[in-house]
Amino acid sequence: MSREMKDLIVLTGDPTMRIAVMALLRRHQALQIRPIVPDAAADVYEHPKRDPGVYREADVFLRPFVTQYRYALVMFDREGCGAEKTQGREEIEREVEAKLSKNGWQNRCSAIVIDPELEAWVWADSPHVARVLGWGSDLKKLRKWLEKEGYLDPGEAKPRRPKEAMQQALRLTRTPRSASLYEELAKKVGLSRCTDNAFRRLCTVLRTWFPPD
Repeated sequence: MSREMKDLIVLTGDPTMRIAVMALLRRHQALQIRPIVPDAAADVYEHPKRDPGVYREADVFLRPFVTQYRYALVMFDREGCGAEKTQGREEIEREVEAKLSKNGWQNRCSAIVIDPELEAWVWADSPHVARVLGWGSDLKKLRKWLEKEGYLDPGEAKPRRPKEAMQQALRLTRTPRSASLYEELAKKVGLSRCTDNAFRRLCTVLRTWFPPD
């Protein structure tokens, strides 16, 4: 492949995910990969039709870029994508990857479906989570509140309804919900603290494609 090709193109389902992914890619040491700096070696896009657009049309969106990038990564929420009632996370990933492979990305594409949504990645076991959500650094207090309100089952790592739990936690502290919150969490939280299956798969894919020098 041409040396002028960029390393990576990423297609996401919304602006918040795009910003979070850009922040993550800048943490190459934490990810244990070689540098793939956004803009210089990678580009991150959002689909205008959000998660359903990524699910249904990722292959069409990315087809013009086949000769411009070495690898293609597709990321979107399972909740609201249009297939959440009939397929599990892994089934959706395989379907999207099959379509990408038929459109020029064979052996150099991956789909990451977050189940149920991006907020599942927010709830890592880190004091940074409590601080960014306006709860100081008291993660225990935040988790007790989540359990009291029925969002978190005792012993579980994250709430069953992560987006709803985050919105309510922010509302109580009068902290505005914005993309900058996700960006800060992506910059600060230790990556090993996020145990979500889709996140772990993302890390594995990036380490396979871009091993450290």
